[in-house]
Amino acid sequence: MLRYAFDAEQAARYTGLYGGQYILLAQKMIRARIDIRVAGCLAILLVAGDLRGADDPSGVLRKRAEVAARRGLDWLAKQQHKRGSWSSPRLPALSGLPLIAFARSEHPQREAVMTRARAFILANVHADGGIYYKAPVSITGGLTTYNTAICMAALAAIEDSELTPVILRARRFIAASQRLDDSDRHGGFGYNRSGRMSRPDLNNTTYAMEAMRLTQHLEDRRAPGVSAVDVEWDAALRFLKRLQSDPAAAGEDAGGFHYNLSEPKAGTVTNKEDVVVLRTYGSMTYSGLLALIYADVRRSDPRVTSAFGWAGRHWTLEENPGMGARGLYFFYYVLSKALRAHGSDQIPMADGTPLLWREELLRTLLALQIVDESTDTGYWTNAQSKKFMEGNAVLVTAYALLALQNALAP
Repeated sequence: MLRYAFDAEQAARYTGLYGGQYILLAQKMIRARIDIRVAGCLAILLVAGDLRGADDPSGVLRKRAEVAARRGLDWLAKQQHKRGSWSSPRLPALSGLPLIAFARSEHPQREAVMTRARAFILANVHADGGIYYKAPVSITGGLTTYNTAICMAALAAIEDSELTPVILRARRFIAASQRLDDSDRHGGFGYNRSGRMSRPDLNNTTYAMEAMRLTQHLEDRRAPGVSAVDVEWDAALRFLKRLQSDPAAAGEDAGGFHYNLSEPKAGTVTNKEDVVVLRTYGSMTYSGLLALIYADVRRSDPRVTSAFGWAGRHWTLEENPGMGARGLYFFYYVLSKALRAHGSDQIPMADGTPLLWREELLRTLLALQIVDESTDTGYWTNAQSKKFMEGNAVLVTAYALLALQNALAP
C-alpha cells in the first residue's frame, strides 16, 4: 500500500496539485483495489477546486507538514513506556531519537514526555561516562559508542545546564572510543569501544562526530584545571577519506561514500584503474557529507562539492540510492540533516535545473504517513524492508519526524 500511495503522490505532483484529501482518498481507493491511475484521476478531479500550488513551502504544504508532525508526536507519546523508554530499553539510542524530536517541538505533552525519557536515559549512565545498557551479549545490549553518541545529543537537545556534567563525561567516553592505531581504521568509530563490534564504520563515526560537535560549547564549563576533551578531528578526516570514492574520478560514484572498508552493502564497481571497489550509496554519502561538515571542511572543498554533486546525480526519494528500500527512512533522516547543515535549499540536477529538496522531502513523507483516523495520530513504517531495524515503527517514525523537522527548519 505504501508504494502505491507514493506513486499517487507522484501523480499529484506532476499535475501541480497536492493535498491531504487527495492522499487519503487515493489510499482508500488503493485498499479497495481500484487501479492507481483511476484513483489518481478521481482524486485530482474531486479536490482540484480546493488546493493551492504545491510549490508554496510557506503555505499549504508547510501547514500539512506541521499537522503530520503533530500526529506523529501524538503517536509517539502513546508508544512511550511508563519508565520513559521507547522500543527496547536495552537500546537507549532508540529512546534518544524520539526525545530529540520532542525537544525540537512545541507539542503539548513535550515536558511530560521529555521528563520520562530523560529519567530513562540517565538511568543508563555508567561510571565510565557511557550511556548504554550493560549486557554480556552485544545483540541485546552494549553498542556503547552508538548509544552514547545519540543519547548525548538527545540530552544536549533538552538544553538543561543540570545535564552538563553527564554530557561532559559522555564526551570523554566518546573521545576514548575513537580508534587511534596504525591500522587503516585509524580515526574511525565502531559500535563499541572494544571487542567484536568495535570495527569502525561511517555510520558510527558520523554519530560520534555529530555528538562531539553539538556539545563542544560545553567544554568551557569544565572545572578549573580539568583538561578539555575532544576527538582527533584530523584522524577522523583521514578515515573519511578512505571511505569516499575519489572526488576527482570520473563516473557516477565520484565523491560518494560507502559504509566501511570491507562490506559491499551496495555491491561493487570496477573503477577506471580496472580495480573492483565498494559501491557508494545514498545514506552513507549523506552521512559522509554531514561528517565532513562537522569536521569544519569548507563547502568549497572538493570532498564536499563532490559529495554534494553525487546527491544531484543520484537524486531520488523513492529509494535509498544503491540500497533500494533498505534503510529508506534512515536515508530520509540523514539526507535532511546533511542538506540542512550544508546550507543549500536547492540541489542542481544533471541538466542544471534546481531541485527544492525540502519541498520534495515534505511531500514524500506526507504521502507515506499512515493516519489512524479514529485517534487522529499518524506514524510511518518501512513495509518493504525490515533491514537495519526499520521493522520498528517507533524508530522509523522518529526518523521521519526528525526529517520533517529538518525540512521545515530554517
